[in-house]
Parts: sequence; C-alpha cells; structure tokens
Amino acid sequence: MTGFGRGEAGSPEHLWVAEVRTVNHRFLDQKIALPRGYAGFEEPVRKQVAAHLTRGHVEVQLTVSGEKMAGARLRLNRELAQQYHDCLLDLHHAFALEGGIRLADMLTLRDLISLEEVPPNMDEEWALASTALNKALISCETMRQQEGLELKAELAGLLRALESTVDRIAAQKTEILQQRQHELGERVRKLLAGVDLDPMRLAQECAIMADKSDVTEEIARLKSHIAQFVRFLDLDEAVGRRLDFLLQEFLREVNTLCSKIANADIAQLGVEMKNDIEKLREQVQNLE
Repeated sequence: MTGFGRGEAGSPEHLWVAEVRTVNHRFLDQKIALPRGYAGFEEPVRKQVAAHLTRGHVEVQLTVSGEKMAGARLRLNRELAQQYHDCLLDLHHAFALEGGIRLADMLTLRDLISLEEVPPNMDEEWALASTALNKALISCETMRQQEGLELKAELAGLLRALESTVDRIAAQKTEILQQRQHELGERVRKLLAGVDLDPMRLAQECAIMADKSDVTEEIARLKSHIAQFVRFLDLDEAVGRRLDFLLQEFLREVNTLCSKIANADIAQLGVEMKNDIEKLREQVQNLE
C-alpha cells in the first residue's frame, strides 16, 4: 500500500526531519538512510517502523540540520603555540630582527587552531529523531488507511460479483447433474448396444458416475471462503497475508469445480470466477 509521511522535531538551529515512503510488497522490507555518524540508529529505527507497519517496501530517510554547529568546536593547542613562540623569539634574537612577534604571525603557523568534533549526546539525539519518525509514520498510516478504505470498497464489489457467479452455478447444479446422468446413460447404451443389461443396474451405475460431477461441496466451501473473506475485511488489524492465502483456496475450489463439470456454460462461469479472483489477488497485494 502506498503512503508518505513527514515529521520534524527539534528547533530551527538543530532540526531532525523524517520522511517515510511505502509501496506494495509481500513482506516488510525496510530501506534506512541515516546522517553520517548516526549508524547506531538503524536498529531502533527498524523496530519503530515494524511497530507501525507489518507489510510493504518502506523507505525511511532521517536528516539533521545544524549538526556541525552543535557538534564541533575550535581548539587552541597552547603547548604548540608556546613552542612556536619560543622559536620565533630565538630567531628574533639570533638575527637581531626588528619588530616584535605579532598575532598575525602566529596565526599563519600550522595546527595552532584545529576543529575538534564533539560527539553528540546520542540519547538526546535519538529522542528527537524518534519523535520526528513517529510523526512521519502516523502521517503515512493516515494516508494508507484512506487508501485502505477505498480498496475495501473495491474488494467488496469484486467479492459480490464472485458470489453472484457462485449462486448462478448453485442454481444450475441439480439440472446439470441430471443432464450429466442422462448423457452418461446414453453413452453407455451406445457402447453396449445389443448387450442385455439390467435397466436398474445401468441407472444405478450412471447415477454413481454422475455423482462424481456433484459440486455441492465446492460451492459450500466457496461460500464459506467468501464469508470468511468479508470477516477478515472488517478486522481492525493486518490481514493482507491471510486474504492472500484465502484466495489460493478460492482458486483451488474453482479449479476443482470446473474439472468436475464438463459443461460449456459452467466453463464460461469458471473463467469469470478466475478473472474475479485474479482481480482480488492484485488488490490484496496492496493491503497490509
């Protein structure tokens, strides 16, 4: 399911920004981008994302501004400055140079002043980063929930179409079974023309063979699966994987049903059901 969320925490001088993007995926696949020096945040970020999302390809980007001002300071090497000063004094006296030693002369010397990195307080930084990430995840979830409501309505429509086709087959099953029994009887009579057979035994055998074309169980299971699908849609939790598995069972029953009934009309209805199931499967891939 697609979604986007953005969150901020901190101040204009030191601001954490989190952005979360999600697209469809069978499992929870996370891609984390962190600022330099904050690699230790990857595992807690993954846990925080997993607490909100259970399915989808998730891209998380965390950035921080103002970190150089807050994370560095200038350091004067007094010991080295003293050595430079003593050397300059020696030169001044040894060669009887005019003038004194000026600050500008000292500033041109190497390594007197250096930029020293100050490690950030990781607990404080994580508190800000986590707050920004939580805001982004909530915003992303809101967008995903809206899309989920629209998908739910579309799935319900596809399910009604599938159920209508199942009802049409159920309404014809008795007639189809009788027709199948008659066809088998006629075929057997032609094959055994001239053979003296007990009519009752022939009818019994034809009935047994025709009974193998009975799809009552398949229709009952399909209706049960449809009812279960509706119940899953009404649950306030992640159901994408369960619905995906249930659709496999839908397809199994339809294939069995079509193989049992050698009827052109039912074969056409079977194609319609498989088409509806494929549409359901495509949309279920978008659900968490």
